[in-house]
Amino acid sequence: MTAPIEFEIGGMTCASCANRVERKLNRLPGVEATVNYATEKARVQVPEGTDVTSLIAAVEAAGYSAALPAPPPPASSETRQQDEAEVRPLRQRLLVSAALALPVALLSMVPALQFPNWQWLTLTLAAPVAVWGAWPFHRAAWVNARHGAATMDTLISVGVLAAFGWSLYALFLGSAGMRGMTMGWTLFPQTGSGGEELYLEVAAAVTVFILAGRYIEARSKRKSGEALRALLELEAKEATALEGGVERKVPVSSLAVGNRFVVRPGEKIATDGVVVEGSSAVDMSLLTGESVPVEVAVGSRVVGATINAGGRLVVEATRVGADTELSRLGRLIEDAQAGKAEVQRLADRVSGIFVPVVIGLAVATFTAWALLGPSLEAAFTAAVATLIIACPCALGLATPTALMVGTGRGSQLGILIRGPRVLEQTRRIDTIVLDKTGTVTTGLMTVTSLRVADGVDAGNALALAAGAEQGSEHPIGRAVVAEAARRGLVMPAAESFASHQGRGVQAMVGGHLVVAGRADWLAEDWAIALPASLAPAVSDTESAGGTAVVLAWDGVARAVIGVGDTVKETSAAAVAMFRRLGLTPVLLTGDNEGAARSAAAQVGITEVLARATPQGKLEHIRRLQEQGRVVAMVGDGVNDAAALAAADLGIAMGGGTDAAIAASDVTVVRDDLVTVGDAIRLARRTLGTIKGNLFWAFAYNVAAIPVAMLGLLNPLVAGAAMAFSSVFVVTNSLRLRRFAGS
Repeated sequence: MTAPIEFEIGGMTCASCANRVERKLNRLPGVEATVNYATEKARVQVPEGTDVTSLIAAVEAAGYSAALPAPPPPASSETRQQDEAEVRPLRQRLLVSAALALPVALLSMVPALQFPNWQWLTLTLAAPVAVWGAWPFHRAAWVNARHGAATMDTLISVGVLAAFGWSLYALFLGSAGMRGMTMGWTLFPQTGSGGEELYLEVAAAVTVFILAGRYIEARSKRKSGEALRALLELEAKEATALEGGVERKVPVSSLAVGNRFVVRPGEKIATDGVVVEGSSAVDMSLLTGESVPVEVAVGSRVVGATINAGGRLVVEATRVGADTELSRLGRLIEDAQAGKAEVQRLADRVSGIFVPVVIGLAVATFTAWALLGPSLEAAFTAAVATLIIACPCALGLATPTALMVGTGRGSQLGILIRGPRVLEQTRRIDTIVLDKTGTVTTGLMTVTSLRVADGVDAGNALALAAGAEQGSEHPIGRAVVAEAARRGLVMPAAESFASHQGRGVQAMVGGHLVVAGRADWLAEDWAIALPASLAPAVSDTESAGGTAVVLAWDGVARAVIGVGDTVKETSAAAVAMFRRLGLTPVLLTGDNEGAARSAAAQVGITEVLARATPQGKLEHIRRLQEQGRVVAMVGDGVNDAAALAAADLGIAMGGGTDAAIAASDVTVVRDDLVTVGDAIRLARRTLGTIKGNLFWAFAYNVAAIPVAMLGLLNPLVAGAAMAFSSVFVVTNSLRLRRFAGS
């Protein structure tokens, strides 16, 4: 076997289409294929020397298109316009069909509006809807029929064509085309009455309702490639190349292994490399989830797209292009997405049996009435009533209406749900894995503790420390300054400021020589010992995963300032909610063991996995799944994106990166874990509504079809009953508007 080949598959309209393509490919000698309807891709393992064109030909023989995928371009206005162009024709078809169908429905259902020859106007308006508007369903039904299958498209096409075809019969061969005709109806069909009835409003309304559902689905599916695009967007676009001591701006794509480039404070590192000059603090949270910047110096390895938070660096490139850490992470996301099978919709599963059965019953009804009944017209009336009563209007509305109301209510609460597949997963999950930084915690460096020696004023100590740190660009220094400002302290001006990368700062503040930094630096370079009374403050801070800043002035250590990430106020309540929902919480983070255990203890989590790389997070998710758990993952960083994609349910915090949001199934706009609990509750409630809608839609069909077959149901009553079932589905879905968040 060679490496897997990926194809983009076009023309699939439901999960059964993906199964058909998969079966077709797997019939080829030595081929092992999996087709993912969600991503519209096929992953194929083939023997050495297999001709790719034979695989494409097999897919085309099944009625679909196949092509080798192009690399996803970076997100831009041009690509967004291209995505919009793919959805625009469907939106235009929906809007035109809706505009034509509305007067048809009004004229057919309101007798007061039925002027002489009104029926010919409704035919003129309904014909484009039944033919052009429903053309995607007719085309898909024909493709399915050629391959001996039936799906929702078959239901839609049969329902629309039956209603439209009978209306044409009634207008041109029956008496419905006579001047002065009105849409009178009786509960039971009368002999000869079938030629007087029109069902143009049924054909038009079914088409519009189903087009609306397909449009919603298309808008959701066009975002499937945004995870990789968002990832690529994180890359630096330009680098400051260093050649012969001369700096010049060049595109990052022009860098080669061995080239040197300069990275100034606040800039992104252009590509993976090794520091050859300078020292700094680098924000690595993009890849590691660590909230504390990593100190780097000559010989340290740095990763492209991370941010230089400190001094000037000169880096020698070691990996470029597709070999970088960011590109590797992109491949992890793609692999995780490819391995996530789409859960087939309930309506599609049932329609494979339901449609052929209904068509068979209609044929049997016509045959029985033709042989035993009073006339062929009565036989045709009963057969059409059978088809119309089984028309899939309620089935088609069951999912999109509940989804529209549920997601609309969710957006008001700051919850974005991707689609029906996501809803099915929320009911099954039993484990929720939480990233720490930015999810359980704030993700911001803040002062967490201040311990002073005997006789030292805490406010004065913090003011001196902030005065010394005002000239620092380091996140820890900025946290100290922010805390002093929050307390309203006056920070004296600093003179002779000097920063010692990775160790601390010194400055003359208010006539005192102030030194703030690591305890070992003060001891080694300044011969300042840490008093016994302050030693516990250092150990307590470091055991909790924070950074201890020892503050000394005039040669004596007088305070210890603890700086670190803090747990969000609502995280403990959110974890308690997860337990009430039947979920087992797990903390999974790239942070060190002490920081992870401290945060977990504060919110009530006992299962902790620390020091996890992006690859490690993905492996932990898959390990939990192998144990039989159904896993939800909550995260906010690029380092979480692969795990979010691999989890059975990925939930991204809205304050996180675009890559994490694009790789997730649910996005929580509010940066609050309690809203994640609300998202799961809303998704489960919406799924319950969808299943209730589908149950009643099918139950209505099962109950009404025998009545129609016995000739006891006027086709017009069948249309009215179908409309009532639609009203019931919509009304049931509207109850979701009353959902309340915590």
